[in-house]
This record gives sequence, structure tokens and C-alpha cells, in this order.
Amino acid sequence: MVRGRGTFGEMCLIALAYKAHPRYPLIVAANRDEFLDRPALSAHFWEGAPHVLAGRDLQAGGTWLGVSRRGRFAAITNHRDLRRAPVDGPSRGLLVRRALDVDPPEVGTYMGFNLIYGAFDALRYRNNVQPVDEPLPAGIHGLSNHLLNSPWPKVLRATSRLARLLEGPDGRLVAGLFDLLADRREAPDGSLPDTGLSLEQERRVSAIFIRSPRYGTRCSTVVLVDVDGRVFFEERAAHGGQRVRESFVIGPDEASGQRAIPQASGSI
Repeated sequence: MVRGRGTFGEMCLIALAYKAHPRYPLIVAANRDEFLDRPALSAHFWEGAPHVLAGRDLQAGGTWLGVSRRGRFAAITNHRDLRRAPVDGPSRGLLVRRALDVDPPEVGTYMGFNLIYGAFDALRYRNNVQPVDEPLPAGIHGLSNHLLNSPWPKVLRATSRLARLLEGPDGRLVAGLFDLLADRREAPDGSLPDTGLSLEQERRVSAIFIRSPRYGTRCSTVVLVDVDGRVFFEERAAHGGQRVRESFVIGPDEASGQRAIPQASGSI
């Protein structure tokens, strides 16, 4: 039995390649895991903030992952440790919304989180459990519900598959990333982390794509940013088959302050 809605939270897996591919300096594949009855909107350009493309949590008003026409990215995962005392603070999704405009200030009143954020060419990693806020190194990274690149089975599987995809043809990249995000295999008991959940729950959430009656993967998102500043964004709902697909060119006021060339080499 789930012990409370604060034990899980937004976005349980992010795999990304940062400055590790000749055509795409940023490649992101992410699954949002959440309670199935928590109201939310699919990704869209927000009314009142038309430069922001993100889903929206209708319960608290924030989001779990988004991009900006101005050249920013932000995504969050919670840090899962049921032994830590709960914190009565605002929704962590509000940090993502703020980070799509500016670097958020130091924070201390939120439940445990990991945040990847910043201009597409100057991403940072922040967490408030073992507090750090530092530039994201170039390379392939995985993030679930512990710390960046913690060797959880789902993180290792996702980053390994991402590395293989980077060696293949660009035309297979999007399909391959969504295949990665659809992996429903659970990890062997001996490799499961101990975060305070029951063994049955740890098994269930060890999959990249989570299935359970009340909680699981709600949507999968792929983001590609190419060397010419063109952004490709696709979100696929886990239930109902809804897809959101958008592309745009970064504007002039972010991403090193230069307008991107409005073209991309080849097709996605």
C-alpha cells in the first residue's frame, strides 16, 4: 500500500545526452510517473507564457518537464526516501516553471528533489538532499529518484540503451528513445534500492515504464535540440494514445544570447 502521495511524485526517469552527439547537443528521454487520478494537462504552450511548452499539474500549478522558445530546459524528479521526515513546502513542480524563465534562487523548503535546468547550452544540476548546484558535465546521464547517475537498475539500463542509440542512425533516434521509455521489465530483487517502500513496491517502480492500479507512468517525452537551434518536442500519453508534437527555433534572448539559424541538417 502506498504510504502517502508525497512518497512518489513527478518524473521518475530522465536519460539525457548533453554535448555528446555531433548533431544534437541535447537529447532527453523522460517518463513522468504520478498518481493516475492527479489532474494534469498535456504539454502545450501556456496561456500567459506562450514561450513555455510544458505539461501542467492542475493540482498545484507547476510542471514536471518543459522547454522554452528562449532556449531553456527544466525537469525534476523527487528524491525518494520514506525515512526522511516530510517537509511542508510548496510543490516542486513550481521550481520547474520558474527555471524555464530564470535560474531559481536557493531553496530549502521543498521535499527532496533533483532539478536539471538552464539554457540548453549551459545546463545545471541541483538537489537539496545532499545539496549541490553545479554545471552538468558533458556526457550521458541518468536520473531517477536518488541522485544524478545513481546506479539504480533502471538508470543503468536507460543510459546504456541511450549510448547505443547515439551510435546508430539519426533517423532511428526518436523511435529508439520511445522504445527505451516503454521498457516494462522489473529489476531482480538483489539489485533493488531500499528507499523505504515494500519489496513489492520497489519491484514495481524499478521498471522504466511503471504499471500499477493507482500509480504509474503517465506520459513519455522526447526532446532533441540540434546544432542549428531547432527544438523537437514530442510527448506521448501512456493511456488514450494522445500525442503532442512541436518544433521551433530558439529565440534571441537566451541560449548564449544569439538567435539560432532557422534550419536543421536532415530530418528528425
